[in-house]
Amino acid sequence: MAGTMDPVVIGEAPLGVEAIVRIAGGAPVELTAAAEARVVASRDVVEEQLARPEPVYGLNTGLGHMRDQRLTDEELRDYQELTVRMHDGGLGPPLPVPVVRAAMAVRLAGFVRGGAGVRLITARAFAAMLNAGVHPIVPSNGSVGASDLMHMAAIAQVLIGGGSAEYLGTRLPGADAMRRAGVPLAELGPKEGLALVSANGVSIGQGALVVERAQRLMRAADVVAAFSLEVMRGNPSIIEPAAAAAKPVLGQAEVAANLRALLHGGAILEPGAPASVQDPLSFRVVPQVHGAARELVRFARAAVEGELAAMDDNPLVVVDERRLISNGNFHPMLMALAFDALRPAIAHVGQISDRRMNHLWTKVFADPGHIFEVMGQMAAVGSGVMPRYAAGARYAELRQLAQPATLDIAPLDLGQEDHATAAPLTVRRTDEALDALEEILTVELFLARDALLVAPEPLRLGVGTAAALGALAEACRAFAPATSTADIVAAVRPLLATTLLEVAEAAAGS
Repeated sequence: MAGTMDPVVIGEAPLGVEAIVRIAGGAPVELTAAAEARVVASRDVVEEQLARPEPVYGLNTGLGHMRDQRLTDEELRDYQELTVRMHDGGLGPPLPVPVVRAAMAVRLAGFVRGGAGVRLITARAFAAMLNAGVHPIVPSNGSVGASDLMHMAAIAQVLIGGGSAEYLGTRLPGADAMRRAGVPLAELGPKEGLALVSANGVSIGQGALVVERAQRLMRAADVVAAFSLEVMRGNPSIIEPAAAAAKPVLGQAEVAANLRALLHGGAILEPGAPASVQDPLSFRVVPQVHGAARELVRFARAAVEGELAAMDDNPLVVVDERRLISNGNFHPMLMALAFDALRPAIAHVGQISDRRMNHLWTKVFADPGHIFEVMGQMAAVGSGVMPRYAAGARYAELRQLAQPATLDIAPLDLGQEDHATAAPLTVRRTDEALDALEEILTVELFLARDALLVAPEPLRLGVGTAAALGALAEACRAFAPATSTADIVAAVRPLLATTLLEVAEAAAGS
């Protein structure tokens, strides 16, 4: 499946966000000898505990409200597959393949951390599924954020020959997908059923994808805001180093420096360039708002990487102490709260974009007579005029998405599970918020370009914004004259934080 992509090596050091993103994108994985030795050492502790008489949750007892029910040796063997099958209760459309691969990568990384106690053959089977491109069909809804039990059970089903999976673009019964890929089915040993399902693979894996996306989109937001500032002939005093130095917020200083680089060489940075003494706040506080969002993205990323470095198994195998501990590390509370905090920051970036569009709209229609001369030209190359209303509607949606999610889970399992984090929900909502923001910023980009088209005289742009505008023009040249506005925006939107961002930053050296 991975072709010529270099493998992600999984060793003793925790995986980072970039590694999860690469695996999600199709990179194969490779377990080091040290990682495999850690898996073996962890399993040895489990085998030692099995020979002892005392009960250990999830090893020789039932789960949840059945925690105090001892299992016989015969029940212990059957209970592993039963654990997987009885937790496979997710609903809704399937998760995207990259999210499934990210979830599998997170669980595999957890195996080699040593807290799970699975056998080496099971860890290797997980790696083989990733490398062969066997992607379980995982319903999107099911976890309340106290381990992604339902999600992970759908993945584990395929490992043992149940469920269904996508292989080479075809949806197949799990056993058929594994057989065609040449990956042997697993026969689970004691504790392995629980170890496969009791993990936050989807929450952490998708969280890694979302924070990486958010970091790129925050930088793209700088490009769009810089372009709008230029088109409005705004006052560049907001990005002076002295203003950034006066407030010790790293994100704000980063944004100010980025804007200076993007605007370098442009007319508005020239001494004596016409400018109002002070612009509306949606232009004036870009460093503060975008900078705060960067700080929240940084916080969310640190929370994700903290989970990637953790062992969230229950019971937890403590290799050095040769014992298993019942615990609550499966509760990704900090990460869930981080994403709940990130969405309002994303919404503020969208809000000032929406407010700037009001001023750009005024600029576009400042000369009613002149506007008809360029309306045809604007329509031919994509325009932000009509989708301005849709952007306003998207901001209303973005504001709703900013509401917290982590307090909304009711008690479950006879009151035994009476608190949860809603981690998958808050991560998914954050991804949806990024969708809305990306669309809003794309419309602002087009509307700023419209304002530039109707300007009475040419404007020399900064090196970064000029490069982005050139990339936008190149993308628009591919559209037929009758292409709908919706199709144009949909085509340009994914370029905002990829091609347009990359050419702008390359030109600006930022």
